[in-house]
Amino acid sequence: MERCCAYPRKNKGQASGDAMDELIGPLLGGDRRALARAITLIESTRSDHRARASRLLTELPTRQALRIGLSGTPGVGKSSFIEAFGKLLTGQGLRVAVLAVDPSSARSGGSILGDKTRMETLARDPLAFIRPSPSRGELGGVARRSRETVQLCEAAGFDIILVETVGVGQSETLVAEMTDLFVLLLAPAGGDELQGVKRGIMEIADLVLVNKADGELRGPALRTVADYAGALRLLRHRPEDPEGYPQAMPVSALSGEGLDEVWAHLTHLARWRREQGHFAARRADQARRWFMAELRGGLLARLDRPVVKAQTVLLGDAVARGELTPEGAAERIMTLLDRGESS
Repeated sequence: MERCCAYPRKNKGQASGDAMDELIGPLLGGDRRALARAITLIESTRSDHRARASRLLTELPTRQALRIGLSGTPGVGKSSFIEAFGKLLTGQGLRVAVLAVDPSSARSGGSILGDKTRMETLARDPLAFIRPSPSRGELGGVARRSRETVQLCEAAGFDIILVETVGVGQSETLVAEMTDLFVLLLAPAGGDELQGVKRGIMEIADLVLVNKADGELRGPALRTVADYAGALRLLRHRPEDPEGYPQAMPVSALSGEGLDEVWAHLTHLARWRREQGHFAARRADQARRWFMAELRGGLLARLDRPVVKAQTVLLGDAVARGELTPEGAAERIMTLLDRGESS
């Protein structure tokens, strides 16, 4: 198959400076170990690592991959689907990166599930890269540095980036703000599950896939597809979609049935949006949102500085005693930040 989603890559030329060359060179060459090291650097919270990560991201060339977000209810078989779908793509010569955001341990902060252990076949594929990352309590099942990790994978030359997120719910819209297409994966069920899925998640889904459509579950899966197809027809048509989208369809990660059709729909959607200008507009809007998210994160980080934290505790106690209003206490913190914490 033609590499229709290996979008044109624009290099900025030789990366400036020698400090990062030992990492950037292998990374741009597609070395998976270098990519893993770069992601570890990006995810670190150490101040010196954050400075190096910022320089690394600045020096990377601009490349584009097709970003696909996937979410689904627990037990739906997301990992099985991703492994089967990923093997389909690598079988066509496409390089696939899987960013699997796992729930975090409340004690250690590390990933609980570890997707490499659930995608053993794909993990051994030389054209694939799997990176489980702890969500660390972030809303929407998106790790704190998922956006930067996507950028690293694109720089490493991957054609497709699959972002698997934790759970399913209204806050899952965060993953739609960093991907080009969004896939909702569901299990065969009755009308009760249809009621349990939030309207918000339905409104952002490009494809609703009912997994496990094989064996005895094929009949229930087809009925579930019909239920969701009816629900999708009631939603307002989105201007970035061609006629007939979003749509629901059955798939089987076990037998592979429907996977070719899923890929055909995704490539058709991506191509149509590029031709209509929606693809570039979406990427531009995501960049703006990324900037605002980083700005908010930076401002919140200033609240963790010792002087500000000490004043926050004191003012919080004053608010609790009724000596200050919450608004007045917050204004004092803002004044302290404006003074550069010099007092």
